[in-house]
Amino acid sequence: MDLNELQRRALLIHDLYDELNLRERGRVWTREEFMLGFVGDVGDLAKNVMAQEGARDMPGGRAALEHELADCLWSVLVLAHRYNVDLDAAFLRTMDELTQSITARGRRDAGPA
Repeated sequence: MDLNELQRRALLIHDLYDELNLRERGRVWTREEFMLGFVGDVGDLAKNVMAQEGARDMPGGRAALEHELADCLWSVLVLAHRYNVDLDAAFLRTMDELTQSITARGRRDAGPA
């Protein structure tokens, strides 16, 4: 599955949540609330990473870690959509910038040949 397919699937779930929230609460989440949900997912991910490293006890093991990583990816895909960000382009541009920055720093730290 490519990133666009993943985003389409994420948006289907997003729409299901909107329908559920409308039925149960009479409203849908704002972009800010999606961001807060993402922060919660990142916190859950942190706890699962700590458990994987033996620093804390958490139920679920590897399956819980995989679930939280998928939750975080879902949130990123939804937030990108809600803010009209082309993730493919933004990711490639950011990786190019990081490559240039790291390469330049490596050359600078190495000093003259």
